[in-house]
Amino acid sequence: MQKLTQGYHSQPSIFILLFISLFIVGCKNVPPVTSGVGTSQITAGEEYSKYLQVHNPKLAKQLYISDIKSRLQQDLLEVNLTLTSTYKKTLQLQYQVNWFDNDGFAVEPGKSPWKSLDLHGMQTQTVKALAPTAKATTFSLYVREVPEKAFKF
Repeated sequence: MQKLTQGYHSQPSIFILLFISLFIVGCKNVPPVTSGVGTSQITAGEEYSKYLQVHNPKLAKQLYISDIKSRLQQDLLEVNLTLTSTYKKTLQLQYQVNWFDNDGFAVEPGKSPWKSLDLHGMQTQTVKALAPTAKATTFSLYVREVPEKAFKF
């Protein structure tokens, strides 16, 4: 009878530990990475972080690239980047794609225009870009926030 009572007291502590661990995992506020099999071990955006340049630390924590697809289109590199917001409100952004050659040198620097992009709360949006020349073999996506003052007259 005594052994049965001892076993009964240890079971609630196991259930409490299991409940606490499930609660902590469930409260994690990072969108899932869905860009491939086995990527759940990777922090959101970590896989493609080298392609995203954001010079505002607060904004950098609210954005990540969740997927990249690329192909050659008539000898020009074409990319589709999936940009994801972890922010609950709308982000009014501008982005620019900068292109680089095999040696890491900029290809036609300063010629890529800034384009507008509104990302609504927790939204994912595809950004498309085509390299200006066949010399471009890689890229970076530069993102900046549009100041609110720019919208007020």
